Amino acid sequence: MATSRKRQRRSATRIGVRELKNQASEVLRAVREENAEYVVTVRGRPVAVLRPLTDEDRLRHERFEVERELEEMEALAKQIADLWQSPHTAVELVSAQRRSDAGD
Repeated sequence: MATSRKRQRRSATRIGVRELKNQASEVLRAVREENAEYVVTVRGRPVAVLRPLTDEDRLRHERFEVERELEEMEALAKQIADLWQSPHTAVELVSAQRRSDAGD
């Protein structure tokens, strides 16, 4: 099992959405470099937590990205197949091209 990056446990800092907007760079730097955590509030009510990614978060994000890219490749393959007009397959055409190149 992947181990999460060790963080010092301290209470999260509350930050209003306007303050976050004005200090976004500084807040993100603190999250990245100091493992700071923030509870983002709107009109004083918590709406989100801003914290460093854990190893599990990274794996989940990577899996999502891979799945998204595979879906895009499948859609492209279907699009190519739907528009394919040659009586020969792509493999047959590539093999014929290689034989032709080898004979030169």
